[in-house]
Amino acid sequence: MKEWAQAFLLQLKNKNYSVMTVKSYGEDLQEFVNFCAARNKTKPQDFTLSFIRSFLADLTQKEPARNTVLRKIATLRSFAGFLLEQGKIEKNPFKLLPAPKREKLLPKFLTIDESARLIDTAANKGRYAMRNKALFELIYSSGLRRSEVTGLKIADVDFFNGVVKVLGKGNKERYVPVTDEALQAIKNYLAFRANPLPTEPLFLNKNGTALTGDGLAYIFKQLAIQSHIARKVSPHSLRHSFATHLLNNGCDLRSLQEMLGHKTLAATQVYTHVSLDKLKSVYQHAHPKNKELKP
Repeated sequence: MKEWAQAFLLQLKNKNYSVMTVKSYGEDLQEFVNFCAARNKTKPQDFTLSFIRSFLADLTQKEPARNTVLRKIATLRSFAGFLLEQGKIEKNPFKLLPAPKREKLLPKFLTIDESARLIDTAANKGRYAMRNKALFELIYSSGLRRSEVTGLKIADVDFFNGVVKVLGKGNKERYVPVTDEALQAIKNYLAFRANPLPTEPLFLNKNGTALTGDGLAYIFKQLAIQSHIARKVSPHSLRHSFATHLLNNGCDLRSLQEMLGHKTLAATQVYTHVSLDKLKSVYQHAHPKNKELKP
């Protein structure tokens, strides 16, 4: 089972799945492989519906979030499809397994004040302040995913046109606008580096190599604490903040979808549920019974 799990992950890499997706699949499969080994179920033929049910029963005893369980089910479902293609199992064990409904969780975003405070902290704390300001300004100005911002090369930043070329999910390229302040912060950071080349990573870690997603998450966590943000937030929170603040200020969904790199408009529409400031403003100025409405 372990060998076939590794073969499955290799296939995902060959199909250009993102690093974070392959990592997530790998962690889920490792948990399943460990469960199999503990029960002496080490062959693909042991991958049956009853065994999957026992795995899920053991999993739910740990009380994970429903969406976590759904992600693990999706991983195993894809793995089962792979084993079926390879002729290692005769039928898909998930065919008769109903999946629980996904929880509709609203994105966690920062207020405009919190976003500004976080970027200000990044610009003024520690020896890497110049890099961190450029890093956070770019994420907030363009709504980039963690893997997208750490995958950027210097040549991907078009200072003349004010855009950045991003390699998103499924190896799809898109161009996203960048604020003048973010571009200036990047220029200042690059001027600080010794002879930066266009092919070099845009953001480097303390060892002079490309900043990783985990490295970005660590930086964000430390600066969020120093910014006195009491809630649990992540680099993705800046992406959510970018989307929410744009919608609150009149950006249309189609344009936002393009900037975020969402495949479907439905993925972008989740932000309409968190743009409460905009909804309240429209309500206060439109409802005839509202006390704040002037005659």
